[in-house]
Amino acid sequence: MDATLRLAQQPAADALLGRSPLALMTGMLLDQQVPMEWAFSGPHTIAQRMGADDLDAREIAAQDPERFVELLSQKPAVHRYPGSMAKRIQQLCQYLVEHYDGDAEAVWRDVDGGAELLRRLQELPGYGKQKAQIFVALLGKRLGVRPEGWREAAGAYGEEDAHRSVADITGPDSLDKVRAHKQELKRQAKRAAGK
Repeated sequence: MDATLRLAQQPAADALLGRSPLALMTGMLLDQQVPMEWAFSGPHTIAQRMGADDLDAREIAAQDPERFVELLSQKPAVHRYPGSMAKRIQQLCQYLVEHYDGDAEAVWRDVDGGAELLRRLQELPGYGKQKAQIFVALLGKRLGVRPEGWREAAGAYGEEDAHRSVADITGPDSLDKVRAHKQELKRQAKRAAGK
């Protein structure tokens, strides 16, 4: 895997995301209840704190859970909820070790179609339908992973020229458009709740 991504808006963190399937998958896992850039810079921070250039599913899965929580909790914390996210990251890595021999890219390598890719992603710990659909779109739009039916599997996130999610971010301008889209969705939800 070798892609140019600008999700963390930090060159070293984005370079890791572009070359490491596990880092990208971990960033997507962290992308909740924190700004996108914070979430996607998390894998780089974890790798640095582990004294590595990349993330290794076997190594993370084997970490002492309390020590891994401490690693994510160091200032600045990797996430707003470092304890629960440390647990989720370890669960993800344990799943990858058990089902894909620790190879995150094997989740999408040689899939028969978009529906299978979506199913495989939804089976990952911490990946619900929406997160899995966004990741399908991210793989298709930014990494060229386009099994037959990938846009349909991604739902609205697979639409061309959309600005709905991290799958549509190519730089600061598109990040602003995605952020504006998300804010508009929040405003609509508040209006609907107020009725």
